[in-house]
Amino acid sequence: MKLSGLGLAGLLAPPLNFDFNDPFAAQQGRVTTRTVWVYKGPSKEAEKVRFYQRDTVLSINNTAISEDVEAHNRVWYQIGTEAYAEGYVYSGDIHPVRTILNQPQMEIPKDGMLAEISVPYTDAHEEPSFESDVVYRMYYETTHWVKGVETAEDGQVWYQIRDDKWDKLYYARAEHIRIMTIDELAPISPEVSNKDKKILVRLDQQLVIAHEYNIPVFVAAASTGAILRVGTYTTPQGNFLTYYKRPSRHMAAGDIAASGFDLPGVPWVQYITESGISFHGTFWHNDFGRPRSHGCINLASNAAKWLYRWTSPQVAMNKEFSFGGVGTKVEITT
Repeated sequence: MKLSGLGLAGLLAPPLNFDFNDPFAAQQGRVTTRTVWVYKGPSKEAEKVRFYQRDTVLSINNTAISEDVEAHNRVWYQIGTEAYAEGYVYSGDIHPVRTILNQPQMEIPKDGMLAEISVPYTDAHEEPSFESDVVYRMYYETTHWVKGVETAEDGQVWYQIRDDKWDKLYYARAEHIRIMTIDELAPISPEVSNKDKKILVRLDQQLVIAHEYNIPVFVAAASTGAILRVGTYTTPQGNFLTYYKRPSRHMAAGDIAASGFDLPGVPWVQYITESGISFHGTFWHNDFGRPRSHGCINLASNAAKWLYRWTSPQVAMNKEFSFGGVGTKVEITT
């Protein structure tokens, strides 16, 4: 396999100054649900220790596998420090994150530059000032278009961020945002003809499998259409093409209080239907392996990025999307 999206791939992407002797060096986890319980052991049957609220950032120092062999996801994170372990939290409610600060880039080209958030979260303001209103909270590994840079009187450097849904400009701390490079977005397996590539989505197993010459080269756990509070959402079966790709998309629909969503910076989007069904990265849960989407195919951001680079059409570094043309084949089955 060229890369496996299963297991702890999200935990193993090293930051700057990474200690290769310790895969959990500087590893953090952000709470994605309203509250999450900490247990004494890796089981919801264990004694509860305490709870944390949404967006709390925890230190992860180890992992454990629960004894529940029927669970779709048996991974738990041990939180705390090496000297003091608080307990265990269910990994599906924790977004693996890191805090990586960046040197601001002081020259931004006219077309803008694609960038990703490199801290657990940062707030987008209406103006380049901490006193201005917060418009959105932007999360780790979400992608955004940087259109400019400004330095405030206090020396704080702000990137100007364009919101593609509302066509508005916001401002966020530049050190919290990493400008992406040409190399990291280079196509994967460009020597393999597009007709010899295919993506298979297995709804029964909640798996995405990429094939070259009918040989699997990549596997990732996914989350597809689910039964939610306000209705049943399905991922359509059949044959499709990745005909429309965007490295970043502000997705929003419905009433947020009742299973709606408002998600700026969704990364590595590949649309396969005109109704909006797509593959994309996911930062609002880490519970892959069971249905829980509005019909799209949720993937961990690193898995979605791999697939985005592997498929056609390619999106130029300075372009916000590529539409039409030849796409990579997608087959969705039960």
